[in-house]
Amino acid sequence: MAGQGSTGNVIAALASFFIPGLGQLIQGRLGMAIAHFVLAALLWIILLGWLIHLWSILDAAMWKPR
Repeated sequence: MAGQGSTGNVIAALASFFIPGLGQLIQGRLGMAIAHFVLAALLWIILLGWLIHLWSILDAAMWKPR
């Protein structure tokens, strides 16, 4: 994948839109994917999961490989 704004990041952001952490998993970042998924699941219980959901989308869209 190239960098921010690449097709891969757009696809990852769309995936994270549907399932938090899925975009990070597509990018090969397993630890971050698990963190986003677990945090979103825990926070949806108290109706704050949308915060992690948005963070997941933005993180996938703006990630730059080193």
